[in-house]
Amino acid sequence: MTTETEEVRFKFGKNWSSFLKVLDESRIQEAEASLKKTLERSDLQGLRFLDVGSGSGLFSLAARRLGAEVYSFDYDPQSVACTKSLKERFFPNDPAWTVDQGSALDKSYLNTLGKFDILYSWGVLHHTGNMAQAFENVSDMIKPGGYLFISIYNDQGDASRRWAWIKRTYNESGAFVRWILSMYTLFRQWTLTFVKDFLKTGNPLKSWRNYALNTRGMSAYYDLIDWVGGYPFEVAKPEKVFEFFKGKKFSLLFLKTCAGGIGCNEFIFQRNMN
Repeated sequence: MTTETEEVRFKFGKNWSSFLKVLDESRIQEAEASLKKTLERSDLQGLRFLDVGSGSGLFSLAARRLGAEVYSFDYDPQSVACTKSLKERFFPNDPAWTVDQGSALDKSYLNTLGKFDILYSWGVLHHTGNMAQAFENVSDMIKPGGYLFISIYNDQGDASRRWAWIKRTYNESGAFVRWILSMYTLFRQWTLTFVKDFLKTGNPLKSWRNYALNTRGMSAYYDLIDWVGGYPFEVAKPEKVFEFFKGKKFSLLFLKTCAGGIGCNEFIFQRNMN
């Protein structure tokens, strides 16, 4: 694993607050469907769900609508505000959904939360500034038989180091440089898809417009901004993630890699019963 520990940080909450402007019922239903499909359950009644790095709050909302008792926290105050706004919109004064500010690196804070049936931390732990410690901390918070959902940036060697430079530069620069880097990222991530869609359907923006249907209700634009700006930035090869959690007595239930390319490898682990 590579580590970036500098204090330069992307304003994740600012990006999520913009995302909430496009959040609608169809996106929420997509988020719910992704949880139900992965867990092979029609609901989450009777389960405790921890959203580590809740961001927009979308998956906290999805879990609560499916019946889980939800605890959401994020390091970024604006992300906390986003999650709170969703709670107030859909579940005002609900004692079964708690929203707080906290850090995945703060072991004393985490120890106050207890154990959970599902720990969801999608695209979060590689932004803490100490991913190895974050792995260590969250692995202790899941009940035997419980589930861990994580996605972690793929280690591409030199390419990952170049992206770390781009991300840091984005956060240290003004609006014009950020725009240039965003356009570069759009070109790198989407040009081939635009061409394929045009050749197949005549509509180069088909995948862009249908992004929410295939990515848990998320947004192509705001995910792109999250990618180019997301810093601190750490990466790991999929086997490193697997080996760590295997050593913590977790079994791998699901793995989706990005085939050695850009993006995140996705993992779902289940904690062994003994």
